[in-house]
Amino acid sequence: MASYRRFKPRIARPIEDPRLPPPPAAVVDAVLRYHDREDEQGSGFTLLRLSPERIRQREVKTALGAHAARAARVSILWNERESEIIRVLEAA
Repeated sequence: MASYRRFKPRIARPIEDPRLPPPPAAVVDAVLRYHDREDEQGSGFTLLRLSPERIRQREVKTALGAHAARAARVSILWNERESEIIRVLEAA
């Protein structure tokens, strides 16, 4: 006699990605336009950021809208020689 077990088929559950989606283009654009902190990283690279004081200014608030809190966590690694973005970084 054969013994058969009845198993429920497993339902594939989607895997939840713990990472945040990339910052919106408006946030990256605002950091490039309105940054007030530049930290030299060497070899022609600079880290661009917005200070809390700068984020509170009217023109920056208008550009960011609801993304102001997120913009405070975003930094852009900028290549001075090529005038291009190397990487967009976001603090947890």
